[in-house]
Amino acid sequence: MNMLKASSLLVALGLACQAGAADAPAGAPVNGSIAYALTNLHWANYQTEGGKSECPDGFNEGNREQFKKLYPENGPKRTLVGTQLRWEIESWYPTLADDGFVFHEARGTTALGLNLDGKVGPNDFTSPTGEPGIDNQLFRALGCIKNYRGPDGAIQFFDDEMIGRDQYNRLIFEITGVEDLVNSPNVQVTLYRGRDPLLYDATGKKVVPGGSQRIDSRWGARYIQHMRGSIKDGVLTTEPVDIVYPWAPFYIATDEFMRAGRLRMKLTPTTAEGLIAGYSDVESWYLQMMKNWSTHHQNYGQTSAPALYRALRRLADAYPDPKSGANTAISSALRAEFTQVAIVPASRPQPATLAAIAARRPAEPYRGPPDPRQPQRPTAAVASPAASLAGAN
Repeated sequence: MNMLKASSLLVALGLACQAGAADAPAGAPVNGSIAYALTNLHWANYQTEGGKSECPDGFNEGNREQFKKLYPENGPKRTLVGTQLRWEIESWYPTLADDGFVFHEARGTTALGLNLDGKVGPNDFTSPTGEPGIDNQLFRALGCIKNYRGPDGAIQFFDDEMIGRDQYNRLIFEITGVEDLVNSPNVQVTLYRGRDPLLYDATGKKVVPGGSQRIDSRWGARYIQHMRGSIKDGVLTTEPVDIVYPWAPFYIATDEFMRAGRLRMKLTPTTAEGLIAGYSDVESWYLQMMKNWSTHHQNYGQTSAPALYRALRRLADAYPDPKSGANTAISSALRAEFTQVAIVPASRPQPATLAAIAARRPAEPYRGPPDPRQPQRPTAAVASPAASLAGAN
């Protein structure tokens, strides 16, 4: 009898869902709203086999390789403070001086990303599908560092693990005003952070659609951001706005700051896949990397933090500092995958809360040490870290 009642209830719920869907146009979500939770996030690097196209001169050396060259084992006796700790200082407080090491930037004319400035310039790329004017100078900095190359790069692996495991990273976007998931000329997009685990299948590896998420409107208030957009041929495109988003490998709470960030996502009723692109703030990006990826983890895939910082500054291409004129942000793109979720209605922020969030002072990027470190042009005359390291103790 209990099984009969349960079966009757399931049938009734199914009929109710069908009735709700029948009231909406074909291809439209119920009530014109649909939400997706982040399940995968990586910096968008174009790759060929073995890096033959983008890294013809090979891949970059990491901390360990450069350290051995600075302090060979058959050299003079040195101290821990003058070697290992000194290297850590140079990593946390990098300068722009030439260190004498070769840094391989990704080469070629093909890259993933979006045309952020609406122009086609001499430093722009063409996408693999033939779209011109692609702005992604971060690819030049990361493309020949093994850590950031898939599928074997250590950072790639750990990002896969932690995006799903750590609820701090539970980025959600909700689309409202959807007439049709194929074509809707005017939609509203809101970013949130969720509070709940993702829903996995029986293998524990694949996220499945339909899980519920409560919105974190207290500790995650800074992530609640609004964007206008449109859906054309099943692709969501949003207008550019400055965005801050959570990204915390190994449970270390850090954020990324992206100026003029926008989404381009291929939508289905169960998934959204595509790009998040904009101008990443250099100091915020570097701080997130240093806090989350220790020298130990950087060595997994041959990242030299000081060398990477100089590359970021050298390739930065937007938002010049008003005093120095040095660019503070670098064009970039993220490959992102989302799975459909249902937002718990009771967790939605009240109108007064949303109004207060909308009226708050916009988030500001990290300014860098010390209090704050002023941006410098790549040609700034500063002491050579390699020379100071080699001569210390």
